Amino acid sequence: MEYLDEAKVRSLLTWEALIPAVERALIGLSAGKIQQPVRSVLRVPEHEGFFALMPAVDGELMGVKLVTFYEKNVDQPTHQAVIQLLSAKTGEPLLAMDGRLITEMRTAAASALAVRLFAPKDARVLAILGSGVQARSHLQALRLVRDFAEDRVWSRTREHAERFAEEFGATAVESAEAAVRNADVVVGVASTREPLVRGAWLRENALVCAVAAVTPDRRELDDAAMQAAVVVESREAALRESGDVIGSRSPIYAEIGEVLAGALPAPAGRVVFKSLGVAAADLAAAGVVWRAWRNRANSYNKSN
Repeated sequence: MEYLDEAKVRSLLTWEALIPAVERALIGLSAGKIQQPVRSVLRVPEHEGFFALMPAVDGELMGVKLVTFYEKNVDQPTHQAVIQLLSAKTGEPLLAMDGRLITEMRTAAASALAVRLFAPKDARVLAILGSGVQARSHLQALRLVRDFAEDRVWSRTREHAERFAEEFGATAVESAEAAVRNADVVVGVASTREPLVRGAWLRENALVCAVAAVTPDRRELDDAAMQAAVVVESREAALRESGDVIGSRSPIYAEIGEVLAGALPAPAGRVVFKSLGVAAADLAAAGVVWRAWRNRANSYNKSN
């Protein structure tokens, strides 16, 4: 059985294929057509790490992602992962692949769907809190679904924000508040334990894509920011894993798959898309890679 490293995954995974695949997966998850338990998480306290197991079954494919989060990593990525695909029909292992890039890209793909659905139609200003790999992927994905006139970026390290701004044609700002005020879309991808986004800074009809805090003991939005229509990937996961949802006690308006399917309308006013990442999206992304790899192998065999 072949293993695809990150370089091979990158050569096979495109935004054009990924975003609709994640859309189908989120619709299927909300419709009950994809089996997916809430992820199992083991803490590794001696190294301040997390190790999580994320399985899912969807049609002909099933898979599991083994993912780690080591926030203090310096010489290694903070998130690392491996995905194993299997046949749902026979249980046969099909393909193993690096999952770091898939985690990065499927997260941004879900946010792109949220922007397409919930961002104000005349949205012109995008604010990104953070300047790492998720910030880069989010800007790439969001530019595919909306044309912003101004892209702002803030980072705790000014040099990082300026480097990001220069690379992507964005504007580096001095504070999180300066980024958020009067922004139409706010993307939170800066690792944090305490709220970075204050409701007092937000426009009444802003969309907030909150991606950075994914455990019950972490917040990235204060209670005022959570006074919005809250949309999640999975109600079950959000009620168990999201410190923002649990701590604010804000009701969940919908799963994004319900809105994508037309089962519920897009809400008016401010929307918070609280994204935790789900195995269904990982499986969808891995399926895109598997099919592209299989097609490439078949083409090579025919030409030889």
